[in-house]
Amino acid sequence: MSETPSDNALILVSIMPSLKDYEIARLLGWYRIPMRMAPKVVDVDYLAFYQTSAFGSDHRWQIEAFAEVRGNELTTRRELLRDQPDHPRANEEYYKIQIGSLQLLPKPIPADKWKRITFFYTTGKLFNQAENINELVVRTDEREILWQSLRERAQKSQIYGKSVEPELASLDPMILGFLGAFIDPESYEEEFKEI
Repeated sequence: MSETPSDNALILVSIMPSLKDYEIARLLGWYRIPMRMAPKVVDVDYLAFYQTSAFGSDHRWQIEAFAEVRGNELTTRRELLRDQPDHPRANEEYYKIQIGSLQLLPKPIPADKWKRITFFYTTGKLFNQAENINELVVRTDEREILWQSLRERAQKSQIYGKSVEPELASLDPMILGFLGAFIDPESYEEEFKEI
């Protein structure tokens, strides 16, 4: 039986590019995001994993699992994937997000028309009620709640010793729910092909 996020939980919908990444999350309890592709705030309550075409016809283009976030750190790809010391991006920085056990949804959240997504934020309330990915998009009054939550977390977050809050403060709250959704998913999937 899976734990359900609270209605006010902040959830980062994240791409799960491969079965190997899924196994790392399931068995080792962490997920990685290249810093150059990361959304502005990674200090969230949960990650929900959007599965790519690599998961086959029965499991692709949907969210089947999520996990509680227990912390994060900045490290290099070489430290994360020690069996690939000569990888071309071995020295690039990655967020290593420590997570709890993967929780399976009773019913997957399919993409419908959305197939090419990477990161975006949603709330626990929307996540618990969603029938498809489009229903995870934060609209109307809920945007203010999401904006406030992200702003508070950004004030706490540090990137190289300086707060990211001024960057967030300059963003239009109407697009904040899609923060990170403009990353090219093909380049992100390409990032993980050689795992």
